Amino acid sequence: MSIARGRFANAPLGLLERAVRRTLRDERVEAAEISLSLLGDEDIRELNRRHLGHDCPTDSLSFALRQAGEPVVGDVYVGVEQARRQASEEGVTEIEELVRLAIHGTLHVLGWDHPQDTDGRIDSPMWRRQEALVSEVMRAG
Repeated sequence: MSIARGRFANAPLGLLERAVRRTLRDERVEAAEISLSLLGDEDIRELNRRHLGHDCPTDSLSFALRQAGEPVVGDVYVGVEQARRQASEEGVTEIEELVRLAIHGTLHVLGWDHPQDTDGRIDSPMWRRQEALVSEVMRAG
């Protein structure tokens, strides 16, 4: 597991690593190579534009870098500035939102997916799994 914090020196790297490792453990993944990168609006906007054709910042992007039957390998990118905005809108701490996005991205690397709706809130098995993991990680601190 590797984490690149870029210019976000105060990011809770240990907690984010625990969130990814907890997700892998709870999903019964014994061996994985996941990188987690914390990006600002411009960098994540560029990745979003280049890979998904959306010319705007986003909260997270995930790329599974393996074929079926191969060990889990993937990259998770978290938009820290977008996470700050979302935390404020949702009334949660920035740390909780960063944990949520690290877990969300890891679940995507593991093959989970969710339907999108118009206001960004989702009620799906992935969303419920993500929120259970967020609660566990935040409770354990």
